[in-house]
Amino acid sequence: MTHSTRAHCTVAAALAIALLSEPASGGQRDSGAARGGDKRPSLALKATPPVGFTPLRVHVVAELRDGPNDYSDFYCPTVEWDWGDGTVSENSEDCDPYEAGRSVIRRRFAADHTYRQADSYRLSFRIKQKSRVLAQVTAAVQVRPGARDDIDN
Repeated sequence: MTHSTRAHCTVAAALAIALLSEPASGGQRDSGAARGGDKRPSLALKATPPVGFTPLRVHVVAELRDGPNDYSDFYCPTVEWDWGDGTVSENSEDCDPYEAGRSVIRRRFAADHTYRQADSYRLSFRIKQKSRVLAQVTAAVQVRPGARDDIDN
């Protein structure tokens, strides 16, 4: 892959992430009005690398941006990574009870995943409280056949 192709892939991935980002409220963007006029934090997702060859290990980072540090809906959530290949990872933490003005939301979540089959994948990151999805963002990952895949055929 040439440098210009890599740069194009990075820009394309950033655009795909921006276009695929979707709020949990049925596709409408938050107007900034949430409890007491506080702006709801927005969710962003970056997959590195967005394109590669099998087996492809991808590092993903989801970040909550803007909004108050004590946004109650996002305090102590369950997070779910749906890798788009039939694999889902979920985790939650034990937290102290929420206290307005004192409790702080976690803003950065990271994980790694290895894709072993060539294909186009749509990975999703979700912030949940119990079974209710509060926020979701998606990204595209393109996995191409690697050198070992050609030998086996």
